[in-house]
Amino acid sequence: MAHAHPHPHGSSTRAFATVTLVNLAYTVLEASYGFHVNSLALLSDALHNLGDVLGLGLAWGAAVLATRPPTGRHTYGWRRATLLSPLANSVLLIVFAGALGWEAVRRFSDPPAIPGSTVMVVAGLGIFVNLGGAWLMRTDHAHDLNKRGAFLHLMADAAVSLAAVLAGAGMLYFGWAWLDPATALLVGVVIAVGTHGLLRESFNAAMDTVPKSIDQAQVKSFLAAQPGVAAVHHLHIWRLGAGEIALTAHLVRPQEAGHDAFIDATSRELDQRFGINHATLQIERNSACEHDRHDAAPHHSH
Repeated sequence: MAHAHPHPHGSSTRAFATVTLVNLAYTVLEASYGFHVNSLALLSDALHNLGDVLGLGLAWGAAVLATRPPTGRHTYGWRRATLLSPLANSVLLIVFAGALGWEAVRRFSDPPAIPGSTVMVVAGLGIFVNLGGAWLMRTDHAHDLNKRGAFLHLMADAAVSLAAVLAGAGMLYFGWAWLDPATALLVGVVIAVGTHGLLRESFNAAMDTVPKSIDQAQVKSFLAAQPGVAAVHHLHIWRLGAGEIALTAHLVRPQEAGHDAFIDATSRELDQRFGINHATLQIERNSACEHDRHDAAPHHSH
Protein backbone atom coordinates (compact mmCIF):
# COMPACT_ATOMS: atom_id res chain seq x y z
CA MET A 1 0.00 0.00 0.00
CA ALA A 2 2.79 2.44 0.79
CA HIS A 3 4.86 3.32 -2.25
CA ALA A 4 8.40 4.38 -1.43
CA HIS A 5 10.49 6.10 -4.06
CA PRO A 6 14.25 5.76 -3.85
CA HIS A 7 16.13 9.05 -3.87
CA PRO A 8 19.72 9.54 -5.07
CA HIS A 9 21.02 10.48 -1.62
CA GLY A 10 24.64 9.50 -2.48
CA SER A 11 25.34 12.46 -4.77
CA SER A 12 23.55 14.75 -2.30
CA THR A 13 25.80 13.59 0.53
CA ARG A 14 28.95 14.16 -1.55
CA ALA A 15 27.84 17.68 -2.46
CA PHE A 16 27.19 18.50 1.21
CA ALA A 17 30.58 17.09 2.24
CA THR A 18 32.50 19.09 -0.39
CA VAL A 19 30.70 22.37 0.26
CA THR A 20 30.96 21.99 4.05
CA LEU A 21 34.71 21.36 4.06
CA VAL A 22 35.56 24.12 1.55
CA ASN A 23 33.41 26.60 3.48
CA LEU A 24 34.97 25.59 6.78
CA ALA A 25 38.48 26.21 5.42
CA TYR A 26 37.44 29.61 4.07
CA THR A 27 35.68 30.58 7.33
CA VAL A 28 38.81 29.86 9.36
CA LEU A 29 40.90 31.95 6.92
CA GLU A 30 38.44 34.86 6.95
CA ALA A 31 38.03 34.87 10.74
CA SER A 32 41.78 34.89 11.31
CA TYR A 33 42.19 37.88 8.95
CA GLY A 34 39.22 39.57 10.63
CA PHE A 35 40.83 39.25 14.06
CA HIS A 36 44.23 40.24 12.64
CA VAL A 37 43.01 43.55 11.16
CA ASN A 38 40.19 44.04 13.72
CA SER A 39 37.53 44.21 10.98
CA LEU A 40 33.94 43.62 12.09
CA ALA A 41 32.88 43.39 8.43
CA LEU A 42 35.19 40.40 7.91
CA LEU A 43 34.29 38.87 11.28
CA SER A 44 30.58 39.25 10.57
CA ASP A 45 31.00 37.66 7.15
CA ALA A 46 33.02 34.86 8.77
CA LEU A 47 30.29 34.44 11.38
CA HIS A 48 27.68 34.26 8.64
CA ASN A 49 29.84 31.66 6.92
CA LEU A 50 30.30 29.77 10.18
CA GLY A 51 26.52 29.67 10.57
CA ASP A 52 26.41 28.12 7.14
CA VAL A 53 29.20 25.66 7.85
CA LEU A 54 27.28 24.50 10.93
CA GLY A 55 24.08 24.45 8.90
CA LEU A 56 25.77 22.58 6.04
CA GLY A 57 27.32 20.18 8.54
CA LEU A 58 23.87 19.53 10.00
CA ALA A 59 22.41 19.14 6.50
CA TRP A 60 25.24 16.81 5.50
CA GLY A 61 24.65 14.74 8.64
CA ALA A 62 20.92 14.75 7.91
CA ALA A 63 21.50 13.62 4.30
CA VAL A 64 23.62 10.73 5.64
CA LEU A 65 21.01 9.84 8.30
CA ALA A 66 18.22 9.93 5.71
CA THR A 67 19.90 7.05 3.86
CA ARG A 68 19.77 4.77 6.93
CA PRO A 69 17.28 1.94 6.40
CA PRO A 70 14.19 1.59 8.60
CA THR A 71 14.57 -0.52 11.76
CA GLY A 72 12.15 -2.16 14.17
CA ARG A 73 12.14 1.02 16.28
CA HIS A 74 12.61 3.65 13.55
CA THR A 75 10.08 2.32 11.09
CA TYR A 76 10.41 5.30 8.73
CA GLY A 77 14.23 5.27 8.95
CA TRP A 78 15.85 8.61 9.83
CA ARG A 79 14.26 10.74 7.12
CA ARG A 80 12.91 13.23 9.66
CA ALA A 81 16.53 14.35 10.24
CA THR A 82 16.31 16.28 6.94
CA LEU A 83 13.49 18.35 8.47
CA LEU A 84 15.03 18.87 11.91
CA SER A 85 18.40 20.01 10.58
CA PRO A 86 17.08 23.20 8.87
CA LEU A 87 15.16 23.97 12.09
CA ALA A 88 18.30 23.76 14.27
CA ASN A 89 20.22 25.62 11.58
CA SER A 90 17.82 28.59 11.46
CA VAL A 91 17.62 28.97 15.26
CA LEU A 92 21.43 29.03 15.37
CA LEU A 93 21.69 31.71 12.69
CA ILE A 94 19.16 34.01 14.36
CA VAL A 95 21.19 33.85 17.60
CA PHE A 96 24.34 34.75 15.64
CA ALA A 97 22.58 37.66 13.95
CA GLY A 98 21.61 39.17 17.33
CA ALA A 99 25.16 38.93 18.70
CA LEU A 100 26.55 40.54 15.55
CA GLY A 101 24.11 43.43 15.60
CA TRP A 102 24.88 44.15 19.25
CA GLU A 103 28.65 44.38 18.63
CA ALA A 104 28.15 46.56 15.53
CA VAL A 105 25.95 49.08 17.39
CA ARG A 106 28.56 49.23 20.17
CA ARG A 107 31.29 50.09 17.64
CA PHE A 108 29.48 52.91 15.84
CA SER A 109 30.53 55.54 18.37
CA ASP A 110 34.25 54.92 17.77
CA PRO A 111 34.96 52.75 14.70
CA PRO A 112 38.60 51.63 14.43
CA ALA A 113 40.57 52.22 11.21
CA ILE A 114 40.57 49.06 9.07
CA PRO A 115 42.83 48.25 6.05
CA GLY A 116 40.26 48.26 3.25
CA SER A 117 42.42 46.35 0.76
CA THR A 118 42.63 43.27 3.06
CA VAL A 119 38.86 43.33 3.54
CA MET A 120 38.33 43.52 -0.24
CA VAL A 121 40.67 40.62 -1.09
CA VAL A 122 39.48 38.25 1.65
CA ALA A 123 35.76 38.99 1.13
CA GLY A 124 36.25 38.76 -2.66
CA LEU A 125 37.51 35.21 -2.23
CA GLY A 126 34.31 34.50 -0.25
CA ILE A 127 32.14 35.40 -3.25
CA PHE A 128 33.81 32.65 -5.32
CA VAL A 129 33.67 30.08 -2.52
CA ASN A 130 29.96 30.68 -1.89
CA LEU A 131 28.87 30.81 -5.53
CA GLY A 132 30.79 27.58 -6.18
CA GLY A 133 29.02 25.94 -3.23
CA ALA A 134 25.61 27.18 -4.38
CA TRP A 135 26.31 25.79 -7.87
CA LEU A 136 26.93 22.33 -6.33
CA MET A 137 23.62 22.59 -4.42
CA ARG A 138 21.53 23.82 -7.37
CA THR A 139 20.06 20.44 -8.41
CA ASP A 140 16.82 19.44 -6.76
CA HIS A 141 16.82 22.37 -4.33
CA ALA A 142 13.23 23.25 -5.27
CA HIS A 143 11.93 19.96 -3.78
CA ASP A 144 14.47 19.27 -1.02
CA LEU A 145 14.05 21.57 2.00
CA ASN A 146 17.48 20.53 3.24
CA LYS A 147 19.25 21.40 -0.02
CA ARG A 148 17.19 24.55 -0.39
CA GLY A 149 18.31 25.77 3.03
CA ALA A 150 21.93 25.22 2.03
CA PHE A 151 21.46 26.81 -1.42
CA LEU A 152 19.76 29.93 0.00
CA HIS A 153 22.46 30.35 2.64
CA LEU A 154 25.25 30.11 0.11
CA MET A 155 23.59 32.66 -2.19
CA ALA A 156 23.02 35.01 0.77
CA ASP A 157 26.68 34.51 1.75
CA ALA A 158 27.85 35.53 -1.70
CA ALA A 159 25.75 38.72 -1.38
CA VAL A 160 27.14 39.40 2.11
CA SER A 161 30.73 38.92 0.87
CA LEU A 162 29.95 41.40 -1.90
CA ALA A 163 28.75 43.92 0.70
CA ALA A 164 32.02 43.41 2.60
CA VAL A 165 34.03 44.00 -0.62
CA LEU A 166 32.13 47.28 -1.18
CA ALA A 167 32.70 48.30 2.44
CA GLY A 168 36.43 47.58 1.99
CA ALA A 169 36.44 49.79 -1.10
CA GLY A 170 34.72 52.61 0.81
CA MET A 171 37.25 52.38 3.65
CA LEU A 172 40.20 52.21 1.24
CA TYR A 173 39.26 55.09 -1.07
CA PHE A 174 37.24 57.39 1.21
CA GLY A 175 38.47 56.47 4.68
CA TRP A 176 34.90 55.75 5.86
CA ALA A 177 35.65 53.75 9.02
CA TRP A 178 31.91 53.60 9.91
CA LEU A 179 31.35 51.28 6.93
CA ASP A 180 32.85 48.41 8.94
CA PRO A 181 30.21 48.27 11.72
CA ALA A 182 27.51 49.34 9.23
CA THR A 183 28.28 46.29 7.07
CA ALA A 184 28.21 44.04 10.13
CA LEU A 185 24.80 45.42 11.08
CA LEU A 186 23.55 44.85 7.53
CA VAL A 187 24.82 41.25 7.66
CA GLY A 188 22.95 40.71 10.93
CA VAL A 189 19.72 41.91 9.30
CA VAL A 190 20.33 39.74 6.20
CA ILE A 191 20.80 36.66 8.39
CA ALA A 192 17.70 37.36 10.47
CA VAL A 193 15.44 38.07 7.47
CA GLY A 194 16.79 35.22 5.35
CA THR A 195 16.39 32.73 8.16
CA HIS A 196 12.86 33.68 9.19
CA GLY A 197 11.15 31.90 6.27
CA LEU A 198 13.26 28.77 6.66
CA LEU A 199 12.58 28.74 10.41
CA ARG A 200 8.82 28.92 9.85
CA GLU A 201 8.81 26.29 7.09
CA SER A 202 11.05 23.81 8.93
CA PHE A 203 9.10 24.30 12.17
CA ASN A 204 5.86 23.54 10.30
CA ALA A 205 7.41 20.44 8.71
CA ALA A 206 8.68 19.23 12.09
CA MET A 207 5.15 19.72 13.50
CA ASP A 208 3.63 17.52 10.75
CA THR A 209 1.82 20.41 9.05
CA VAL A 210 0.33 19.67 5.62
CA PRO A 211 3.08 20.70 3.12
CA LYS A 212 2.54 24.12 1.54
CA SER A 213 2.47 22.63 -1.96
CA ILE A 214 -0.63 20.55 -1.13
CA ASP A 215 -4.23 21.65 -0.65
CA GLN A 216 -5.80 19.14 1.73
CA ALA A 217 -9.33 19.99 0.59
CA GLN A 218 -8.34 19.13 -3.01
CA VAL A 219 -6.87 15.79 -1.95
CA LYS A 220 -10.03 15.02 0.01
CA SER A 221 -12.32 15.80 -2.95
CA PHE A 222 -10.06 13.74 -5.22
CA LEU A 223 -10.36 10.72 -2.88
CA ALA A 224 -14.12 11.24 -2.46
CA ALA A 225 -14.54 11.23 -6.26
CA GLN A 226 -12.86 7.80 -6.68
CA PRO A 227 -15.07 4.89 -7.84
CA GLY A 228 -17.28 3.49 -5.10
CA VAL A 229 -16.09 5.87 -2.35
CA ALA A 230 -19.02 6.99 -0.18
CA ALA A 231 -17.03 8.96 2.44
CA VAL A 232 -13.48 9.99 3.36
CA HIS A 233 -12.29 10.53 6.93
CA HIS A 234 -9.15 10.53 9.05
CA LEU A 235 -7.18 12.18 6.27
CA HIS A 236 -3.64 13.07 7.39
CA ILE A 237 -0.91 14.47 5.14
CA TRP A 238 2.58 15.25 6.36
CA ARG A 239 6.19 15.47 5.23
CA LEU A 240 8.33 12.42 5.98
CA GLY A 241 11.60 13.94 4.86
CA ALA A 242 13.17 15.67 1.87
CA GLY A 243 10.92 15.07 -1.16
CA GLU A 244 8.79 12.48 0.64
CA ILE A 245 5.15 13.07 1.59
CA ALA A 246 2.94 10.62 3.47
CA LEU A 247 -0.84 10.30 3.56
CA THR A 248 -3.18 8.11 5.58
CA ALA A 249 -6.93 8.03 5.01
CA HIS A 250 -10.01 5.91 5.71
CA LEU A 251 -12.20 5.42 2.64
CA VAL A 252 -15.73 4.09 3.04
CA ARG A 253 -16.46 1.79 0.09
CA PRO A 254 -19.63 -0.24 0.67
CA GLN A 255 -19.17 -2.64 -2.27
CA GLU A 256 -16.27 -4.97 -1.59
CA ALA A 257 -14.93 -5.88 -5.03
CA GLY A 258 -11.45 -5.04 -6.34
CA HIS A 259 -9.98 -3.23 -3.33
CA ASP A 260 -6.35 -4.12 -4.12
CA ALA A 261 -6.49 -2.79 -7.68
CA PHE A 262 -8.38 0.27 -6.40
CA ILE A 263 -5.71 1.02 -3.74
CA ASP A 264 -2.88 0.62 -6.27
CA ALA A 265 -4.51 2.88 -8.84
CA THR A 266 -5.42 5.54 -6.24
CA SER A 267 -1.91 5.52 -4.72
CA ARG A 268 -0.35 5.93 -8.15
CA GLU A 269 -2.67 8.83 -8.95
CA LEU A 270 -1.93 10.53 -5.58
CA ASP A 271 1.78 10.42 -6.42
CA GLN A 272 1.32 11.79 -9.95
CA ARG A 273 -1.15 14.54 -9.05
CA PHE A 274 0.03 15.70 -5.64
CA GLY A 275 3.52 14.23 -5.16
CA ILE A 276 2.23 12.10 -2.26
CA ASN A 277 4.51 9.07 -2.49
CA HIS A 278 3.72 7.24 0.77
CA ALA A 279 -0.04 6.64 0.74
CA THR A 280 -1.72 4.25 3.16
CA LEU A 281 -5.43 3.80 2.48
CA GLN A 282 -7.77 1.92 4.78
CA ILE A 283 -10.93 0.62 3.13
CA GLU A 284 -14.12 0.35 5.22
CA ARG A 285 -17.43 -1.26 4.30
CA ASN A 286 -19.45 0.60 6.91
CA SER A 287 -19.45 4.37 7.48
CA ALA A 288 -19.51 4.19 11.31
CA CYS A 289 -15.91 3.23 11.99
CA GLU A 290 -14.51 2.60 15.48
CA HIS A 291 -12.38 5.78 15.46
CA ASP A 292 -15.34 8.05 14.83
CA ARG A 293 -16.91 7.20 18.16
CA HIS A 294 -13.72 8.30 19.91
CA ASP A 295 -13.10 11.31 17.69
CA ALA A 296 -16.54 12.83 17.68
CA ALA A 297 -15.04 16.30 18.20
CA PRO A 298 -14.62 18.25 14.92
CA HIS A 299 -11.05 18.49 13.67
CA HIS A 300 -8.95 18.96 10.52
CA SER A 301 -9.86 22.60 10.02
CA HIS A 302 -6.89 23.33 7.77
